[in-house]
Amino acid sequence: MEGRGDREEAQSPRKHGGWITFPFIIGSFGCTSLASGGWLTNLVVYLIQEYNVKNIDATLISNVVSGCFSVFPVVGAVIADSFLGSFSVVAISTSISLLGMISLTLTSTIQSLRPQPCDHNNALIPCSSSPSNLQYSILYLSLILASLGAGGSRYTTATLGANQHDNIKDQNIFFNWFFVTLYSAFLVSSTAIVYIQDNISWGWGFGISLASNAIGLAIFLLGTRFYRLDKPRGSPFTTLARVLVAASRKRLTTPLSTTAGNDDGYYYGEEHHVGKVVVDGVLTKSFRCLNRAALITDGDVHLDGSIAKPWRLCKVKEVEDFKTLLRIFPLWSTSIFLSVPIVMQGSLTILQALTMDRHLGPSFKIPAGSFIVVVFISTTTFLAIIDRFLYPIWQRLVGRLPRPLQRVGLGHVFNFVGMIVSALVESKRLKVAHAHAHHLDGQPEAIVPMSALWLFPQLVLVGIGEAFHFPGQVGLYYQEFPTSLRSTATAMISLVIAISYYLGTALIDLLHKVTRWLPDDINQGRLDNVYWLVFVIGVINFGYYLVCATWYKYQNVEIAMEDDSIIED
Repeated sequence: MEGRGDREEAQSPRKHGGWITFPFIIGSFGCTSLASGGWLTNLVVYLIQEYNVKNIDATLISNVVSGCFSVFPVVGAVIADSFLGSFSVVAISTSISLLGMISLTLTSTIQSLRPQPCDHNNALIPCSSSPSNLQYSILYLSLILASLGAGGSRYTTATLGANQHDNIKDQNIFFNWFFVTLYSAFLVSSTAIVYIQDNISWGWGFGISLASNAIGLAIFLLGTRFYRLDKPRGSPFTTLARVLVAASRKRLTTPLSTTAGNDDGYYYGEEHHVGKVVVDGVLTKSFRCLNRAALITDGDVHLDGSIAKPWRLCKVKEVEDFKTLLRIFPLWSTSIFLSVPIVMQGSLTILQALTMDRHLGPSFKIPAGSFIVVVFISTTTFLAIIDRFLYPIWQRLVGRLPRPLQRVGLGHVFNFVGMIVSALVESKRLKVAHAHAHHLDGQPEAIVPMSALWLFPQLVLVGIGEAFHFPGQVGLYYQEFPTSLRSTATAMISLVIAISYYLGTALIDLLHKVTRWLPDDINQGRLDNVYWLVFVIGVINFGYYLVCATWYKYQNVEIAMEDDSIIED
């Protein structure tokens, strides 16, 4: 495979990599994920209880922070691909995350960094204590540093880990373990650390996250001598821009024949131009207007075959790489509205849980921020079931493993089915709340006599959907993207989540302002209508996905899977 050979040339000459790097990469990633989950999962409750922020406002702030948490992986990936490489970005980002955790821990332990606490048990005493500008500034700086550090390393770690292996089977195994580790770490942080925050102190909870971050950085650095390092090649986005500019400047030039293997007037590289090697890549008929970027005209090439005018001539492979991004963009866009329901449900479920009976037995009360752990348990469990049972059965019945687009499609289905269940459960919760309205009036935190365990089925369905579509998307992008954009490829799912957080936040804010569905007291609202609206959006998006998936043709996935099948045979 040509793309894999390109990556081999870009690697360090030292013969490193392989499974010996696995415990260092996954161990470090597990610790840093535990740290980030320890503050992100319970952020809504922290803002409400410690900073006296209103419920809906706390949800909006949490979504914005989560969006930043998902944008920064893209920034880290671009820097890794263009300038520093994956290893340096992970090391620097983990250090920045450590600074953020130190600052956040200080906000929870030094009273002067927070507003005066309110009496949440007495509705007759209004809470007028709001954070000062300085307190908000320190809080936001802490959240930015923690988000920048944890986000910057997350999917770059996935790329670093995958780059340690040479075949798609080992890479897919790594990606599965990557997500198992991610969700397992969030499972622990959403239960043990959240319980400590709610029942012991926020200082201890954030302090444990701080210690976990420090341990993760140490583990990562201990494995330095075993890693196979990827060598950045300069900004790949400059190359993409060159394709557009060159094609535009030659828009009036008539392309020649694009028959494969012929010396057809297109530029394949300086070696081929002087007759030394075979053609590297073949121009396709799709997006034919871009082929002009590789068309050789007078003065474009030096006598030695090198490009004389970089903004007038590109290699055929560079043109085809750009086409690959154009082909995959519609599929990528379908993932945005696949993730919007997930991010909305994550924050709204916490508000639901705060109004429901969260007791397990006479004394234990489930923290509201821990309910998202059901998604992590569901995803982790079904990742194992899918990998060990479902996919082998599928292979025996069909003769091959399911393709990434099939996995993502199943994720769509489970996602909007989860929204149906969410709407039905919320309708039942509202009926119970209205039936007991006379008992709830005047209570600041009105508890509906309905078990919060009713929220579990919808979260389980969302988790099953994530077990299908997240690994499917990461595997698809990693294989299909140009080799110069490997880190960016694995971060594309994070960019999707970031956009989804911002769209989800905008939608919640819009519904809060123009409808009565989302008041501060959700017992007086219609959260079920919000879920039905998101369900309709999900169904429409699924139809769009089916159209995109039908028209898409794999570039590298089929070849890689065939190669692995030959190796196994």
